[in-house]
Amino acid sequence: MAEQLVTERLVLRSWHVDDARAALDVFGHADVARWLSPIMEQVPDLPAMRLLLRQWIAEDARSIPPAGRWSIQQRKDERVIGGATLLPLPPANEDLEIGWQLHPDVWGQGYSVETTYALAQWAFQHEVDEIFAVVRPGNTRAAAAVRRNGMEWVGETSKYFGLTMEVFRLRVADLNLAAKQQRLPPGFEAE
Repeated sequence: MAEQLVTERLVLRSWHVDDARAALDVFGHADVARWLSPIMEQVPDLPAMRLLLRQWIAEDARSIPPAGRWSIQQRKDERVIGGATLLPLPPANEDLEIGWQLHPDVWGQGYSVETTYALAQWAFQHEVDEIFAVVRPGNTRAAAAVRRNGMEWVGETSKYFGLTMEVFRLRVADLNLAAKQQRLPPGFEAE
């Protein structure tokens, strides 16, 4: 099960079925779904979102840390604004992918960078040497967010999902360097 992670502005916590309405606002939003398809389709309605959350909760219960799924909640008002993952990449499940999805209303506020940093620190505390982000070509927001955390572009591949994806890699030294260069939001300190 995903451990709760707390940042300056966010709480990353396990999903609950009661989060269905807020989750649908994210995963049912066309601007979010366009970057997830065909890996994940746009969620059409509340019953489908509840079913998907039950599936994620069950999968998360079987996950071995640091893998997991988190809801992203603002600390100030407890509003669920998105979701985040650390999951093995198919087909070999050897590489660990970091990902997030945020409601468009909160894009551009640094939440993706803050989420990425928290999940990367969590992964590196569990003896993970590197994590990856796979980004659809053209998703400039996601590419900028992972670069801000010190991730380096390592090329393009179609091995993970059968689509051409840009691949970024992060190692602990890269994350610490990004923090020292103050490319991360206020409140983050390199270890």
